[in-house]
Amino acid sequence: MLLDDELPSLAYLKILCEQLPELEVVKTFNSSALMLREISRLEFDLCILDIEMPETNGLQIARMLNGKPVIFTTAYKEYAADAFDLNAIDYVRKPVSLDRLRQAILKAHNRRNGDIENKSFMQVNSDKGKALIYFSQLCYVKTSEVDSRDKTAQLIDGTLFKLKNISFEKLLQLLPENDFVRINKKELIAIKSVQLFSFNEITTNIQSASGNSLKLVLSDVYRNDFIRKVKI
Repeated sequence: MLLDDELPSLAYLKILCEQLPELEVVKTFNSSALMLREISRLEFDLCILDIEMPETNGLQIARMLNGKPVIFTTAYKEYAADAFDLNAIDYVRKPVSLDRLRQAILKAHNRRNGDIENKSFMQVNSDKGKALIYFSQLCYVKTSEVDSRDKTAQLIDGTLFKLKNISFEKLLQLLPENDFVRINKKELIAIKSVQLFSFNEITTNIQSASGNSLKLVLSDVYRNDFIRKVKI
């Protein structure tokens, strides 16, 4: 999410972000007051924001984000100490360059991966309430046959969870990056579930309804990422 009260700066920052494939701009705001009114309805993983703004400044906003990672962009150097007291990911001086923004995003990426590696589970919404799913127990996730917005997660003991209204993109953000991989439009698996694979098919150690090893399609779009992760 992007916040800057100066529209030219905001538009320029959005253009830079759109050049980084690992980023998706959820929403932009040129008013901190408007952002605070809408924030409870938004899902985002990172906020890039200016500091010197009318109404509520960026430092105050950061304190209201409940620990969400922030990158500050500002023309003023005197706020650096305050920014790092807030455990900001980075403090980028304006005018922002693409290379400098890329460096800041890499820091955010590394911190996020470190946080995930230090966790052993994720909390997600299921049809029975909040569910804690431990990474070591999760082996397979597929799109629900009833509603494509929902997903069915399978644990190694065969337990199934219906995960409510969550995308594969969001799931992959919550899961350890090198331990899980999407293999086609409707499925992702744990690397530990892979038994054999060919150019377009994966044989897993998951038992299918017929009692045989579950076989899954490896699509062209996700093949390179799959190959990279099974080689790590």
